[in-house]
Amino acid sequence: NDIFEVTTKPLIFDGDTGGKPEHFSFTVRSLERLGVSAVIIEDKEGLKRNSLFGTDVAQTQSSIEDFSTRIAIGKQAQVTDDFMIIARIESLILDKGMEDAVARAEGYIDAGADAIMIHSRRKEPDEIFEFCARAEKLPKHVPIVAVPTSYNQVSEEELADRGVKVVIYANHMLRAAYPQMVKVAESVLHHGRSLEADQFLAPIADALAIIPENR
Repeated sequence: NDIFEVTTKPLIFDGDTGGKPEHFSFTVRSLERLGVSAVIIEDKEGLKRNSLFGTDVAQTQSSIEDFSTRIAIGKQAQVTDDFMIIARIESLILDKGMEDAVARAEGYIDAGADAIMIHSRRKEPDEIFEFCARAEKLPKHVPIVAVPTSYNQVSEEELADRGVKVVIYANHMLRAAYPQMVKVAESVLHHGRSLEADQFLAPIADALAIIPENR
């Protein structure tokens, strides 16, 4: 609700794995009621582990059948036609190969997924481009979502040329803020005051101006 106080832009919710199917139906209805436009769920099981760990940590991928069931239950639960369920495929992250990724895309689309998010931890976008080309040949087409965190040299235009409709910059604002917060904390602890930390801070007037009523 706080987010919708300051914007009318569509909100996409990260739903992790979606949880148990019977819980996911409740999640979909709750998000839809709040005004959320879409939920992304990933085809993994168990406790959340960051995808960029790849195969360095134990991560279990759902079967196509189980995850398709979760998608179908979510689609049955939604009230309006506008709400989207985006299926996130982890095959390339887990070194399961392109064939597995494409097969999952086809299965998830058949189950009702409104879009496919394809993830990769490689430094180059080649396998994302290949997936897009393969997805274009599937019987049914839905929007493709990409997250160029590791292959960040690729431009939005290049992704769009391959058919990507949504680009997510997953953690850049947090990663930008964190180093500055560390500098401020270290400065205050070292000097016993905040004067020296001013160089790392936005002016108070700029911070207050974020709220329109203060301008």
